[in-house]
Amino acid sequence: MPDQTVEEKVIDTLVGVRPYLQQDGGDVEFVDFSEQTGILRVRLTGACKTCPMSAMTLRAGIERVLRKAVPEIKRVEAVQ
Repeated sequence: MPDQTVEEKVIDTLVGVRPYLQQDGGDVEFVDFSEQTGILRVRLTGACKTCPMSAMTLRAGIERVLRKAVPEIKRVEAVQ
């Protein structure tokens, strides 16, 4: 929807991503978005938090999907 905020677009997009992470006991949560830098911060939880492949999941999976759905995002970073 064109009237959605970036946060709303991110949350809606994460709804589609989360089931894949949850299959393996993980999850992802929205933390915040900086309009000035275009950086979206998310928190990986569950199995994703300690998985050695989490960086690849973040870049090749979560970031790719989010940047396609929400053009305002320039980069996605994971925080604790």
